Amino acid sequence: MSDTTGPGGQPQQDPSPTAGPAAGDERATAAARPFSAFERMVAWRYLRSRRKEAFISVIAGFSFVGIMLGVATLIIVMAVMNGFRTELIDRILGVNGHMIVQPIDQPFTDYADLATRLRAVDGVAEAIPLVEGQTLASGAGGAGTGAFVRGLRAEDLGELEMVAGNIATGDLLGFAAGEGVAIGTRMAQALGLAVGDDITLIAPEGDVTPFGLTPRVKAYPVTAIFEVGMSEYDSTIIFMPLEEAQLYFNSEGVVQSIEIMLDDPDAVDVMRGRIEATAERQIFITDWRQRNRTFFNALQVERNVMFLILTLIILVAALNIVSGLIMLVKDKGRDIAILRTMGATSGAVMRIFFMTGAAIGVAGTLAGFVLGVVVCLNVESIRQFFSWMSGTVLFDPELYFLSQLPADMESGETITVLIVALALSFIATLIPSWRASRLDPVQALRYE
Repeated sequence: MSDTTGPGGQPQQDPSPTAGPAAGDERATAAARPFSAFERMVAWRYLRSRRKEAFISVIAGFSFVGIMLGVATLIIVMAVMNGFRTELIDRILGVNGHMIVQPIDQPFTDYADLATRLRAVDGVAEAIPLVEGQTLASGAGGAGTGAFVRGLRAEDLGELEMVAGNIATGDLLGFAAGEGVAIGTRMAQALGLAVGDDITLIAPEGDVTPFGLTPRVKAYPVTAIFEVGMSEYDSTIIFMPLEEAQLYFNSEGVVQSIEIMLDDPDAVDVMRGRIEATAERQIFITDWRQRNRTFFNALQVERNVMFLILTLIILVAALNIVSGLIMLVKDKGRDIAILRTMGATSGAVMRIFFMTGAAIGVAGTLAGFVLGVVVCLNVESIRQFFSWMSGTVLFDPELYFLSQLPADMESGETITVLIVALALSFIATLIPSWRASRLDPVQALRYE
């Protein structure tokens, strides 16, 4: 490095090559880079608690907790509602047919051949001839309850895995021999029945006598007790051998309908034309969506409303971020002015406060996601614990139809919850960050 003589005879140093334009470009690039190390450092310092900024830190803590609880609650509630709907569909479709075929022109006297033809259609898993009717059921103690009798063949009952695979006591051997009926666990408890006891059925449309129509009363032994897990079915349905049901309901040689089980329950629209063509007669077809339209529409509306309501929790927590950042900007006015006079751009100041608020939102969202996943994976154990603690039934099967609290997390829905939470958190930081970037250094330092 050599000295030269400048104006006035004063010596000057030649600029070093390393301190030339290249170094200046590097400093300019580092200063212009968004979310640089300097900006992250300042944002992190603003997040840390100090004694004189304790109140601001408390607001940030409440914002973090609010977003965490909002995200977790939204994930848990949506997962429980999805699980509730999935379990109901599985149980409804596990007992009832996906499509119900009924005659129009004449009764189903050739039901056996028709069921065989329908079962051969591509996409059809089972075709089950049925005789159904309402009865009054009573046990040995005389207690009575309404019941819905479904008469079907033993081999068809064996194909209903939801029933045949959930036999609590007894077996289906007696049913196959036509010597008894199968009832649900809740009906057995209500009537005080066990396997081997007789259940008395009273049908209003009975025998015609000279004195008029008299109810038909007949007792059947209970050969099996099943538990589907849906209280409506476990307390009302009685499965009876088809031939016995035809005799009991004065329907010898005919059935009222043929229920069809599909490989894909959602393919009912595609299968409708194939079924009509195979039947080769006038038939009336209804599917499971039509028979349960009101119920599932109500579930969908409730699900959408709950999503909107619970999103407000996240919005309130995001507003706490706004208030906390505004107070932080007001408190850090002198620091902002000094940063500006030292060369920090308005964009750098805006990014610093944006990262400060966004860090709260991101941390709260991730913590809420972890909490929601943990609760969803252990929701039934948590329900049982609080039921034990309170001594009450928190999820009454008589009211909610199911015996357990289900939870089914959908990846797409969970990602939507996280995106909504992050978006609200980021939007909440924009106004305070913009105000910080617009702060005039002269005005901020005038009275310092």
